[in-house]
Amino acid sequence: MLFRSIFDEKLAQYTYLIGCQRTGEAIIIDPPRHVDHIIKEAKKEGMTITAAAETHIHADFVSGARQLAVKHGAKLYLSDEGDENWKYQYIDGINAELVKDGMKFKIGNIEFKVMHTPGHTPESVSFVLTDIGGGASKPMGIFTGDFVFVGDIGRPDLLEKAAGIQGTADGGAKQMFQSVQRFKQLPDYMMVWPAHGAGSACGKSLGAVPTSTVGYEKQFNWAMEINNEEEFVTELLKDQPEAPVYFEEMKRVNKAGPAIVEAGEPAWAGSADEVIEWAKENKHVLLDTRPAEEFEKGFVKGAINIPFGKMLANWAGWLIGYDEKIVIIVEKADAEEALIALRSIHLDDVVKLAAPHTMASAATETYETVKVAQFEQLKESTQVIDVRNDSEWKQSHMKGAEHKMLGLLRKTGEELDKTKPVLIHCQSGVRSAIAASVMKHLGFEDVTHLKGGFSAWSRENESEIIYS
Repeated sequence: MLFRSIFDEKLAQYTYLIGCQRTGEAIIIDPPRHVDHIIKEAKKEGMTITAAAETHIHADFVSGARQLAVKHGAKLYLSDEGDENWKYQYIDGINAELVKDGMKFKIGNIEFKVMHTPGHTPESVSFVLTDIGGGASKPMGIFTGDFVFVGDIGRPDLLEKAAGIQGTADGGAKQMFQSVQRFKQLPDYMMVWPAHGAGSACGKSLGAVPTSTVGYEKQFNWAMEINNEEEFVTELLKDQPEAPVYFEEMKRVNKAGPAIVEAGEPAWAGSADEVIEWAKENKHVLLDTRPAEEFEKGFVKGAINIPFGKMLANWAGWLIGYDEKIVIIVEKADAEEALIALRSIHLDDVVKLAAPHTMASAATETYETVKVAQFEQLKESTQVIDVRNDSEWKQSHMKGAEHKMLGLLRKTGEELDKTKPVLIHCQSGVRSAIAASVMKHLGFEDVTHLKGGFSAWSRENESEIIYS
């Protein structure tokens, strides 16, 4: 049996390539939208991707299942659990098999048994793998999707918080309790292969270790230790992180069927004037992916700065609307990967690319970064804005600061006084640099951001900290 785990650090997501070496057939579990690198890996091992399976309708990234079916002829194995609200709507005309609890399917000599594990979502399933071709009569492990993570379990509140389906969090938590009891009946030796690791918003305390075992999770996963349903529900729903606003779009897209990605990329802008004129139109946004240290020294008026790297997809999903057209200011060497990152969360409407040197003549806007001492001098006559997450704010914050979480700042920032200077900070200075660009985008002229963030400030101002 061939086994490959592929981790996307931008999405904190695991995809699995499983192949039968006797027959040359392979399956992808929870495929991302961009699958070329996985197909290449399979070919290198003499495998052909013949199938793909999903543990549930994902809310945090665009699935590649439809892409694999349409472009590569893969057969899809998709959940048929849940009510009519949780059924895939794009299966007509493609090779797809809907699966329910207890059903089995094989890829070559590898058997997958479906286990319905609702809670994170009503249709969630897990896949139990047995390597029959390797002589096994008992299962090796379980692909748990967003059900069981290393050290955590999937959150049941996303449907309510992100998709707006009211009243589902409590019911989902109760379903999760029952699913966990069923999980605890599995043999201790079985491997656990989750769909996410640390950094994902699909749980509150995911571990950074890529795999685990059923036995280890029974002993050390907090959710396995609580045997009272009411206590379990309370603990599961408590202190869950903010649900990214783009999750609602992901759920809709993956249910209806993502658009097929075709080869090629948008044209490159020939001049700054070309981009500036375009940007004047409503629902047009400039996304500048340069490092914050470069951006702050000179940028195009109205641009939002989300540096190229592992957080590009996440903050773009929070800050850019699905009704907006995008020009990406990006180095040519990074353009393909930037497009893949945006497309992974269905930000497909990139109409043009622009190299930083092309835009240099129009990059006349700036903001300032200051250290703690200067920040303290400026505080009295400014609006001090904390853009950290709710949990960070609740734990401790600056006296006199106002909380505006970064992901919502394009909306909530409009509530602030544009005639007064703004001082921005986060925990370390990374998010506040993005926030500074958002405030400039909103029309605030005097924007300053704190180098080192709340961490640096708190070391010198212990008496000014407010503890919740």
